[in-house]
Amino acid sequence: MINSITIEEFLQKAEKLPVLDARAPKEYETGHILQAQSFPIFTDDERAIVGTSYKQQGHDPAVLLGLDLFGPKMSQFVKEATKIAPDKEVLLHCWRGGMRSGAMAWLLSFASFKVHLLQGGYKAYRHFIQEQFTKPRPKLILSGFTGSGKTDILPYMQQLGQQTIDLEGLANHKGSSFGSIGMPTQPTTEHFENLLGTELLKLSDQQPVWFEDEGETIGRVKVPHEFYINMQQQPTIVIDVPKPLRVTKLANEYCRIDKTLLEAAILRIKKRLGGLATQEALTAIETGDMEKMVEIALTYYDKAYHYQLKPKQQVLTLPLQSINPEENAQQIVAFAKTNNLI
Repeated sequence: MINSITIEEFLQKAEKLPVLDARAPKEYETGHILQAQSFPIFTDDERAIVGTSYKQQGHDPAVLLGLDLFGPKMSQFVKEATKIAPDKEVLLHCWRGGMRSGAMAWLLSFASFKVHLLQGGYKAYRHFIQEQFTKPRPKLILSGFTGSGKTDILPYMQQLGQQTIDLEGLANHKGSSFGSIGMPTQPTTEHFENLLGTELLKLSDQQPVWFEDEGETIGRVKVPHEFYINMQQQPTIVIDVPKPLRVTKLANEYCRIDKTLLEAAILRIKKRLGGLATQEALTAIETGDMEKMVEIALTYYDKAYHYQLKPKQQVLTLPLQSINPEENAQQIVAFAKTNNLI
């Protein structure tokens, strides 16, 4: 049995049923529905061969070639699908809901599976995700100098009943030259959008969502442009944590990191630091004087932060005398309530 369903129905069912992505492995790696497992009808090379045949010879020869490649693998596909879904009910999609998912749906249906086929395929999912970035919803931006502990604060704000999304966590990057250190490989921008859109779908659009202040790019990942522009127009609370506390916090974090990674991070901002400051920072790393290295780096990052604040429309500053994220979360929420932001 084959049942064609909308993206809304598809995602609802994906909470309980296995999702099979019939696209090629490279397509899956670029971006995929979060619950989906790669279940490619063709390898990357096979997909390229069929695509070339379609361009050079047309539809019918490409279909025949595709069937030649698909046929010998049909038994294995059914065996693998049975392992994934012993109850023989699956969700399935390809790029546009065309030949690849159609062929796989036919095969699994023939093998007594109940197949829910996504109308419009992954392309429909991408449209649905991108719609989330333009929907009107209240946002609040948490800003502050590097080392203020903004990311650490967000989970405690959740405990206080606030909605938060950690953009740096989704991007696997802390947003500076040092941002990739100790982090997993970054997703593609496409998959970052899938992650962000999925988080937005979980939240109420009647209650503000807190985001940490970011640039339009986080490492190699780009925040959706309209979404980013809208963030600049939202109320921003700047937490003002004394520099000595920020230096100590960062120095404690960096003292556990491989020196070669720190040196590479300093060299990436060499032009902005200047030759003398760069050499002093490298010497500080070599001698283990992490506080001095941090102080030098912060001269650049603090200047960049002032530049980042300029385009914002509503900025409120909250002085804090602690680096404790739980205490600071409580003060931020109280401050937001006092200013009628929540």
